[in-house]
Amino acid sequence: MPQPVIRPARPDEYDEVGRVWMESWVSTGLGEASDFLLANLRARIRHEINDGWSLFVADDHGTIAAMLALHVPRLYLDMLFVAPAYQGKSLGRKLLAFTRAKMPEEMYLRCVRENEKAWRWYEREGFVFEKEEIEPSNGFMMKYYRWKRQSAG
Repeated sequence: MPQPVIRPARPDEYDEVGRVWMESWVSTGLGEASDFLLANLRARIRHEINDGWSLFVADDHGTIAAMLALHVPRLYLDMLFVAPAYQGKSLGRKLLAFTRAKMPEEMYLRCVRENEKAWRWYEREGFVFEKEEIEPSNGFMMKYYRWKRQSAG
């Protein structure tokens, strides 16, 4: 079965991207689905795009399987969320390879400390822990990571 295609998100898909983001976040056990959360995520997508996000989706024949938000000038992988039905099928690894093609030398990201499944995955993928800090906008303790290309030699 062919893998979903990674491509730029279209404005008419932003609401669906918000739904995928919410469902993936809820699947971590760290939040509960609600109309309020969905509205906030949908509004945040538009705000972040205006602030420099490059937003991509993994498109599985018209179904959005994942979202990926990058801020390339800042070398920042901001969001990578895979819809629950697509988790565990190497789609995250494919999105990370796509990200490394966009930022081939180094990049940064952060994860909620309690999202152990996510940060352990990033560590297995070569990201190095740098620090922990509380995110004032949501109160979560965040783990900050950096990935840098290994030089040949």
